[in-house]
Amino acid sequence: MAKLVSATYGDALFEVAIEQNMVDALFEEAKAVYDAIGENKELIEFLNHPKIDKENKVKTIENIFDRFISKELTGLLVTVVEKDRSKELTDILEYFLNKVKEHKKIGTAYVTTPMELSDEAKKKVEQRLLATTGYVKFEMIYAVDASLIGGMVIRIGDRVVDSSIKNKLSELARQLNKIDI
Repeated sequence: MAKLVSATYGDALFEVAIEQNMVDALFEEAKAVYDAIGENKELIEFLNHPKIDKENKVKTIENIFDRFISKELTGLLVTVVEKDRSKELTDILEYFLNKVKEHKKIGTAYVTTPMELSDEAKKKVEQRLLATTGYVKFEMIYAVDASLIGGMVIRIGDRVVDSSIKNKLSELARQLNKIDI
């Protein structure tokens, strides 16, 4: 259900962004609101509190965000609160942000290696990914996992490329176990 709600509201905001030629502006605003909500858990608790009436919640949203974000995004936030969908607010904003990234062909790549990569190596990985995918830009997220031994694991969306030595050893062990002696 949350997916449906986030898609409904996220798609509506995306359509407004396209129609009003505000994709970049709404993206930056939505990112700022998403970060602000993430840093202030009390706000979500307030918006989800059953004993606080909607009118107070709406006034709070307007007081906090009205000066800093467009009326389009403020309107979405108010609508979400009025429809008792505050619990899905972060999911809605995340859906919208991902929709804009998809529209602008910006991918997110999670790269895991057994040791920290140099800046030069990171640049080469990013250039290789740009050359082999349809994306024009990547948000690169690097992690270190010493158990990989060597190689790397790259995840983009639901696609995973695992060229780690750990994976190759595991595959070799599976093949050897299939052999009847």
